[in-house]
Amino acid sequence: MNTILVIGASRGIGLEFARQYLAAGERVIATARDDASLERLRELGAEPLRLDVADPASVSGLAWSLDGQEIDVALYVAGVYDTSDAQTPPTREAFDRVMHTNVLGAMQAMPQVLPAVEAARGVFGVLSSGMSQIGDVSASNAWLYRVSKAALNMALASARHSYPAATCVALDPGWVRTDMGGDSAPLTAERSVADLRRTIAALTPDDNGRLIHRDGRRATTW
Repeated sequence: MNTILVIGASRGIGLEFARQYLAAGERVIATARDDASLERLRELGAEPLRLDVADPASVSGLAWSLDGQEIDVALYVAGVYDTSDAQTPPTREAFDRVMHTNVLGAMQAMPQVLPAVEAARGVFGVLSSGMSQIGDVSASNAWLYRVSKAALNMALASARHSYPAATCVALDPGWVRTDMGGDSAPLTAERSVADLRRTIAALTPDDNGRLIHRDGRRATTW
């Protein structure tokens, strides 16, 4: 039995990761912010852990909660979206909301979680996006979201050098039918997560620091 940590499992892709790993017989530690989400995770069979990635004080206790454990797969799934395009300057409030959750939360979690992943010679993945790729920008929509995911990729690519025994990857789940992705998205959360789980299981140390699409394709550019 492997130990899986899902950071941001209250809904959508994070909740589906928890469901599928539990169904596969794995031990799952899953984080959420509110009582209702924590109870839902407990009922699924996960070990719920209260965590608000946008609150540095909350994230600071993560290492203590995981003390002495080895984590085979850790996934930073927490994220928020912003729809504004480059014709609209982002407000400070919007910038802080997106960057705190998508980037700062991950950067604060990495030093606390990666030693436990290294101990297991496991995988640490952040949920990125195909929209993060600077070499393949097709539009200016959601530009603050795009910037945050590009920054997240850089944070991961940098951190991997301090934790060489872990395989650190940025994962593109595709356009998924969730509260964030909307009803027009072609992929269900079930399909995206099933594909991502297969991709994660097939990773090798050569993938360290790469952006990888849900179907296993390795991105050739960031």
